[in-house]
Amino acid sequence: MEKPKPIKRDKNIQPLSRDHHHTLLLCWKLRKGFSKGVDPARMKKYSDWFYQDHVLPHFRIEEEYLFPVLGENHELVKKALADHRRLQRLFEDDKDVVKSLSLIEEELEQHVRFEERELFNEIQKQATEEQLAVISVKHKDEKFQDNTADEFWKA
Repeated sequence: MEKPKPIKRDKNIQPLSRDHHHTLLLCWKLRKGFSKGVDPARMKKYSDWFYQDHVLPHFRIEEEYLFPVLGENHELVKKALADHRRLQRLFEDDKDVVKSLSLIEEELEQHVRFEERELFNEIQKQATEEQLAVISVKHKDEKFQDNTADEFWKA
């Protein structure tokens, strides 16, 4: 069986894909925390930080500059926006933290894979050079600064 070829990501979108890598690491960290029996409050504190500092700014860039390339009525954009709303509700849920963290771990990973494998590929195909340049200007490729105050995943 032939291995799938790696996705060749446009240089203007690469910083968003790097964001996705760190988001997948959040999912891994939550899985580790659950498997080690870490207090959910510790995991929630980290996920709240990640949500405010990384997820929300990432969603804003996608929604303001990436998704308009395809338009709000495109099926892939509709799915991505619905995912964003669902994930925001999960991150903001303080009532059933264990359930929400568990769903974040699963659904956030699925969302990232969907964007990388489907949505970003379609955007890359249809975007003009000008649109890609705007994305690059609006989302700088900054070095990820993790919150290491409580590395619960290493417990």
